[in-house]
Amino acid sequence: MSVTPPDAGQEFLRLVEIMARLRAPGGCPWDRKQTFDTIKSYLLEETYEVMDAIDGRDWPELMDELGDILLQPVFFAQMASEEGLFNIVDSLQAINQKLVRRHPHVFGDAIASTADDVKRRWDEIKRQEKIEKGVENPGTSVLDGVPRSLPALVEALKISKKAAGLGFEWPDIGGVLDKLQEEFRELAEAREMGDQASVEYEVGDLLFTLTNLARFLKVDPEQALRKTNSRFRERFRHIEESVADSGGSVQETPLERLEELWQEAKRRSAHAPAGGQVNG
Repeated sequence: MSVTPPDAGQEFLRLVEIMARLRAPGGCPWDRKQTFDTIKSYLLEETYEVMDAIDGRDWPELMDELGDILLQPVFFAQMASEEGLFNIVDSLQAINQKLVRRHPHVFGDAIASTADDVKRRWDEIKRQEKIEKGVENPGTSVLDGVPRSLPALVEALKISKKAAGLGFEWPDIGGVLDKLQEEFRELAEAREMGDQASVEYEVGDLLFTLTNLARFLKVDPEQALRKTNSRFRERFRHIEESVADSGGSVQETPLERLEELWQEAKRRSAHAPAGGQVNG
């Protein structure tokens, strides 16, 4: 059984008190100047820094970044408290109640034997909560619950999962692969026509279908792309360093030589430790 660190509550309270002091008269001019709109971008930035630390298996960095991200809800709640909207205790009570309510197989008599059982029950309870709050009304779409402000790849995954959950789904992965080939053909046709608007349209369709393919293969497309980006960074850095060691530059190096260096970097990354920053 996991044990709660004895000082967790005390340290969290200290964070809340520090934030209140920073926002109080005589506190920090920068913190006092912030609003919900100016702070929200930091929440996204800190989220991605946490993801970077996880991808790199940099646990000291993750520890530090988790502290940074914990600050964000405390900051938002402090501003809300100042406006008489709610405070951090309200948020904590809300999530505690939600976790208990949505885990009746742990805190009640319900039975859920698999992770899929848990997910289905979670979605059922969540939908019932929205109905009781009057959020889901006739004429609204199940996709309305997916924020449009999400990164496009994440949004595509979420809305495709929502639609699939209602039965709008291919019977098997073969249908997804057929759709992928169809989108490739349509993109080629749009390119031949020279219609840039149609090309953009078809590229979007192709990306959406690739997202569905990732979902069928139980791969998070956002994470897959992030890891590919990381691999590209590492391999391109190898090219830059190798060319610089020879006294040249990437721009002046023949493409054939750049490809050789790329393949060399690819072979090196294939031997990188499992779970590291670079995945072969």
